Amino acid sequence: MLNLSATRTVSQAARTNDILHYQADIGDLPSETPIDMLEQCLGEQPEQLGQVMTSPSSMTERRLLLILSSLAIGLLSASELARPLRQDGTSLLDGALFLLYLSLFCWVAFGFLNALAGFCVLAGRRMMPLVPAMELRLPRKRTAVLIPIYNEHVDQIFARVAKMTAMVDDIGAAKLFDFFVLSDSAAKMLPREYAAYRRVKSQTPVPVYYRRRSQNIARKPGNIAEWLRRFGGGYDYMIVLDADSLMSGSAMVRLASAMDRAPGVGLIQSIPTVINAQTLFARWQQFCAAAYGPVAAAGMAWWSGSEATFWGHNAIIRVRAFAESCGLPKLSGREPFGGHVMSHDIVEAALLRRRGWAVHMVTLPEGSHEEFPPTLTDFAIRDRRWCQGNLQHIRLLGVAGLHWVSRLQMLMGASSYIASPLWMMLMLVTLLQPLLFAATPAGPTDSPWLLGLTVALLIGPKLLSLLWLAMDQDRQRELGGLGRVARTMAVEIPLSVLVAPITMLAQTIAVASIMYGQPSGWSPQRRAVDGIPLGNALNDYRWHIATALPFLAGALMGTGGMAWLLPVVVSLLLAPFIVSITSRCDIGEWLARRGIFRTAEDEGFIPMVKDRPQPETRPLTSGPSTHVLV
Repeated sequence: MLNLSATRTVSQAARTNDILHYQADIGDLPSETPIDMLEQCLGEQPEQLGQVMTSPSSMTERRLLLILSSLAIGLLSASELARPLRQDGTSLLDGALFLLYLSLFCWVAFGFLNALAGFCVLAGRRMMPLVPAMELRLPRKRTAVLIPIYNEHVDQIFARVAKMTAMVDDIGAAKLFDFFVLSDSAAKMLPREYAAYRRVKSQTPVPVYYRRRSQNIARKPGNIAEWLRRFGGGYDYMIVLDADSLMSGSAMVRLASAMDRAPGVGLIQSIPTVINAQTLFARWQQFCAAAYGPVAAAGMAWWSGSEATFWGHNAIIRVRAFAESCGLPKLSGREPFGGHVMSHDIVEAALLRRRGWAVHMVTLPEGSHEEFPPTLTDFAIRDRRWCQGNLQHIRLLGVAGLHWVSRLQMLMGASSYIASPLWMMLMLVTLLQPLLFAATPAGPTDSPWLLGLTVALLIGPKLLSLLWLAMDQDRQRELGGLGRVARTMAVEIPLSVLVAPITMLAQTIAVASIMYGQPSGWSPQRRAVDGIPLGNALNDYRWHIATALPFLAGALMGTGGMAWLLPVVVSLLLAPFIVSITSRCDIGEWLARRGIFRTAEDEGFIPMVKDRPQPETRPLTSGPSTHVLV
């Protein structure tokens, strides 16, 4: 377990240890401007550093409404499913099954209600915590743009750096932003990375720096922490990007200007769109982000308020707030539950809020982008790493001083992966019900109204997004018109039904292996793939086929309520074929030519402002602020 009685240690020891390795680092760097980064004591209530006011009572009412409504839907659904079990009395097994039903339906209901809230916010033109966008103005303080990389495609990385610096220069902000490429790549990558860096540096007036660490201590958070201890004192803000991130100059200016105006805000997380999708799988995810993302994001902003989360990239952070609040200790014990904190971004947002800083999530008018894994297999590899980090967060729920919403978000993150084994348990109960129960538990197909409710909860967020698109003419044009969106959804929804069981079993296997003590490790991500051979897919997804066989046998033998599991069985049996087909670029392109899974981002569209921003002439806000103006 986490040792919550550990004493706080200041960063001097860590900095001294870092200095031992700096001599071996290679790169071009500015003069050092050190800043202390405290390792946080998680067992003691820290002092408040931020100026943020507490969330208004209306925010508490929103959260309670969402939670209690989810619980009510869960209780209603679980009671209906468990009704036959009460005919011969109740047992411990009956109670466990009821809790299983309750957990699953509460989780699905929460997702639907979040989308419903987002739709109501957008329909009412009340995107909270945002107010209408102000005139674009240059910030008054300096920002570092940090791009941590690990064995990435060199040309692609530095092409994005060149594009971003060009956009920053075009908007007239070259003197306000410095770019740092922070490499954790293997030594063999150094010559190509350094040569590409020198080419970019020679072609832009925006300061660009490069450093390769000789020792990859603590992965990405260690990379950021090392930069902070050496150079953080020279900057007011830092924009953290991933290797596949792309952010326009206007987006960076808006974020930095917002931080100028809101001194109580420690972090602003933008919601990126997906770009550069080539395979069918990536194009599908790109469409989902463009079509369904605004409703989901509006819902999250509606109830998260100043206690939003952090996704680790495409966000701006107040440097001193982060340094004073977010020094992550190494957890006791071995991986996967001990060692360095994984999924560190969620924890860092919680620690910022613990110190009194506001954390906001915003939708920018334009210019915040990322890429998506090209195949289901690549997504599963990344998802397993996230799974380990989110399960590790269960240890951190007892950290002293966390806001209750921060604890809720960490619990939700863990629950999103625990839900998959729960669905698997429900399938096993259905298969074994003649042996386990005197009375047969109900399935969704046994109750017409419950079947309708289940379908509504699952596809309701997508239908709400379609309804919102019918009201938003600008978004319609970006997606090619409402007719094209409807045609794409007619393909997307069945595809989602097919892929969901594949993801469920992959997450179940991931949870089981993590509980068994197998860490995920740290491997480079593939950014571009064109097809997975069927033989490879058959080998990778053999457990999906093996899992489907007993359920198929149960269905053929007419066991209990197996009928409602038939789509799941079909999906698992076809998993290798689905993975192989969705990994192909030619099929994605064929569909795109017919208007399916085609978005504005598919054209590489990055909106640019027509006018250069003006210098800020108003005095900065001096008091607390819980609203961000972007």
